[in-house]
Amino acid sequence: MSSLIETPNPVPFTMTSAPPHPAQPMLDAEKPARRKGNRKPNYSHIHRNPLPLEIYPLPVLIPHNPLSLLAIALSYLAQVLAPPRRQPIYNGYFSSATSSVHVTNTATARQLWEMGFFGKGSLSRSEPTWLESQKRKGETSEEATRRRRAERRGAKLDRARKEQQAIAQKLEEEGKVEGHANDSADVHVLQVPAEKFDNIAAVLDEASSRTPTPDKDEVKSNGKIEGFDEWKKTIEANGIPTPPPTSVSSEASNGNGQLVKKAQKVVRFSPTIEAREFDLSSPVISPIKSPGASPVVEEVHQPPAIAENQEHLQLSLEEAFFLVYGLGVLQVYCDDSDTILPASSLLPLFRRHSYFPPRSISAPAEPDDPFMLSYAAYHHYRSLGWVVRSGVKFSVDFLLYNRGPAFSHADFALIILPSYSHAYWSETDERRKAVAEKTGKNWWWLHGMNRVQAQVVKTLVLCYVDVPPPLSEEERGYQADIAKLFARYRIRDVTVKRWTPNRTRD
Repeated sequence: MSSLIETPNPVPFTMTSAPPHPAQPMLDAEKPARRKGNRKPNYSHIHRNPLPLEIYPLPVLIPHNPLSLLAIALSYLAQVLAPPRRQPIYNGYFSSATSSVHVTNTATARQLWEMGFFGKGSLSRSEPTWLESQKRKGETSEEATRRRRAERRGAKLDRARKEQQAIAQKLEEEGKVEGHANDSADVHVLQVPAEKFDNIAAVLDEASSRTPTPDKDEVKSNGKIEGFDEWKKTIEANGIPTPPPTSVSSEASNGNGQLVKKAQKVVRFSPTIEAREFDLSSPVISPIKSPGASPVVEEVHQPPAIAENQEHLQLSLEEAFFLVYGLGVLQVYCDDSDTILPASSLLPLFRRHSYFPPRSISAPAEPDDPFMLSYAAYHHYRSLGWVVRSGVKFSVDFLLYNRGPAFSHADFALIILPSYSHAYWSETDERRKAVAEKTGKNWWWLHGMNRVQAQVVKTLVLCYVDVPPPLSEEERGYQADIAKLFARYRIRDVTVKRWTPNRTRD
């Protein structure tokens, strides 16, 4: 497929083996209609562009058909007379604190994610969806905790109300209050918060224990108990604001025409409970308040309105350099200044920040700098059509997606290993010792890495990057030519799989 827009400064790479080219996405016309009720977004339409580029393909050239040449000429002439719109250039800002490039424009961040899955949201796991999630939730973690506590409090109040109703019903069934079954003043259904119910029960139990059991001689015709004043003084001295006990007496005939007085169960309530009116139909019982006190209105915390998006897109060094140098669609500014850094200035800057902590400007550039190795592998697999994402979650360098994380999980987990196969690295004992320290890996490390990838159903790929020798005096001019500088690196990949004898006999 040819195009009028070509990729600037293509970087040549030599490879011996590589994963096959992923399948291209289907066109919109070829896709079946969406089923009704499917609420998932149409990712095939959203991510229809594999890269943030607008291409205008020419008709197919058929050698044995002369009319195909005419179609190509007409298409080329139409684009010359009516040129397409200009390719947009995005802006990013290099952050020395995070060693990454930040894209603060919301529209730009969305386009870079939808066209190639570049970067990650600073407040999200991968896709920058912080603003949408905040609008969808409408509450913060603190508000969610407050809501759960209110739900638990309501459940306790319901349980306490049901227990009190059961007690009142049991008293009526036992006939403890005869002749006053319809008198609502004798039996009160107590509805209080669950956390205060235990305290009230304890007060009633204590008052009952301190109250002498009334004898038959102590019960008068008016239903009061002798020693009332002494009992009241004792209760008030102990700080328990409990009203005097009341006894409900009933008169019944014994068959000889004589009335017999029967003492009934004593029910006591505090003045606060007596003055309180409870609504049995209300699902939520408010806390007990003293009589005459002004009602306390509980403040309802509304979720704050989100004025602006507080999230930005964070690009890794490899992704930013690929957009700047490989595609030419990104401009990187130095921190918060207005200075645009070209690709020739970004390369030494990214090479220094690939170390932790970043190296100083006076430090010489090495051919095995981490950025040189990682970008060589990143550009290699991006040029083959793979979506390359960070693999730090699975203890690897990169993850290779067929179409992107919105469609399926990653198929391959990539580990970058420097290979010092050039004769320069084995000329002296000092170089051989340095190479052995950098490449020293044991079988336990390989077995552990393969075990982790097997658990997440990914194929482990060892990407060997052949490190060239340092530049000679004649090759110092390669520093300005980035294409020639990366052309010195070679990529070799090896797939690691677990061999099962009973499954792979063929």
